[in-house]
Amino acid sequence: MHVLIIGAAGMIGRKLTERLLGERQLNGKTLSRCTLFDVVEPLRVESAGIDVEVVTGDLSLPGVADQLLNTKPNVIFHLAAIVSGEAEQDFEKGYRINLDGTRNLLEAIRIAGTQPQLIFTSSIAVFGAPLPEPIPDDFHQTPLTSYGTQKAICELLISDYSRTGFVQGVALRLPTICVRPGKPNAAASGFFSSIIREPLSGQTAILPVNDDVLHWHASPRAAVNFLQHASSLSAQQLGPQRAVTLPGVAVTVGEQIAALTRVAGPEVSSRIIRQPDPFVQSIVAGWPRCFAAKRARNLGFVVEKSFDEIIRVHIEDELAGVFA
Repeated sequence: MHVLIIGAAGMIGRKLTERLLGERQLNGKTLSRCTLFDVVEPLRVESAGIDVEVVTGDLSLPGVADQLLNTKPNVIFHLAAIVSGEAEQDFEKGYRINLDGTRNLLEAIRIAGTQPQLIFTSSIAVFGAPLPEPIPDDFHQTPLTSYGTQKAICELLISDYSRTGFVQGVALRLPTICVRPGKPNAAASGFFSSIIREPLSGQTAILPVNDDVLHWHASPRAAVNFLQHASSLSAQQLGPQRAVTLPGVAVTVGEQIAALTRVAGPEVSSRIIRQPDPFVQSIVAGWPRCFAAKRARNLGFVVEKSFDEIIRVHIEDELAGVFA
């Protein structure tokens, strides 16, 4: 089996790569080849017995997607995107990367005629206020950001290209992935991770929103599990609805901080500094907060049971069990 990971240099891309190359299989099929693609060079991973090719390029440029499809991948994980805050501040770049790149990929797949599986990372940003709680699986898409609009358009394209038989596609509406390791990125949701990650590392963290902000979370470990599980689903299981709202843990920012206090102690949680940011607050105000996610659970997707568990996953996976 040949797997292509687009966006392999990103956090989830790196973790998915490590998982697949470590297990050397996907859904019981032996992994014989893996192509890692991103705009910057993905981290090279040594893996005996598997042909690993590292490719750099911009998927939004003509011909790049066609070259990737010439290698005839069986399964494609499309994780590449610019994040919400950056997409909102740079309108042209957001549409070029998040929409044009995906459209180029789908057209390359159609022209190649190989009918691969495509697992696309969408977002709960495809929904926008006013919203019921919890949001049902059949609720309409009303994105209130350019990022959410770009993801919603990609979902429709994947559905249509799947309906016509060019690809076996599924779009996963990921919760906010928390706690993200590494340095902060330009995502408007980045503070959800930073108020946990930085205090656990002995640093202060800025909280730009109020404690009563409710949001939908899953860990990076759960995100990789989501991707792997999605690749095991058949067209019959998915049916005509190719976008799936994934399960998550709904907690307020205040509940996040309380969980941090329970897991790591008050000295750690005291490192959070409240500093309101009107720009971030305006974006967050229109975000969805809580989902039913019944369809995803029926399809076998599993997430953590509490935010305490999400914090413990971060300590175990990223801090070797030790925090400051």
